[in-house]
Amino acid sequence: MLIVADTGFLKKGTRSAGVQRQYSGTAGRRENCQIGTFLAYRSRWGHALIDRELYLPESWTDDRDRCRTAGVPDDVEFATKPRQAMAMLERAITAGVPFGWVTADEAYGQVKYLRVWLEEQNPVLP
Repeated sequence: MLIVADTGFLKKGTRSAGVQRQYSGTAGRRENCQIGTFLAYRSRWGHALIDRELYLPESWTDDRDRCRTAGVPDDVEFATKPRQAMAMLERAITAGVPFGWVTADEAYGQVKYLRVWLEEQNPVLP
């Protein structure tokens, strides 16, 4: 099984890449934080994180000088968390990670293009 999740990392200041006031499930409210999108693998033998992406809000990707100051490469563009999930899932499929299920919270389950894309994939079953 592949598991998609995102979580917030509370931060002070505004110089770390992606930091701004945004909703953090960790805090349960809007806080100054970074958000990470993660892909985990789970089998009967255990589980592990296998991929991750830092969520960069549009206010960041629209400000290239701010990105450069924080060490974000110029080719990094805005991507929603579901698009980040798709990219990580595609990398797992390309790598031949065996799975039969993908699970995530409702924020991902409500994204029709993600569900349709997943239905079109041919996962490598264990």
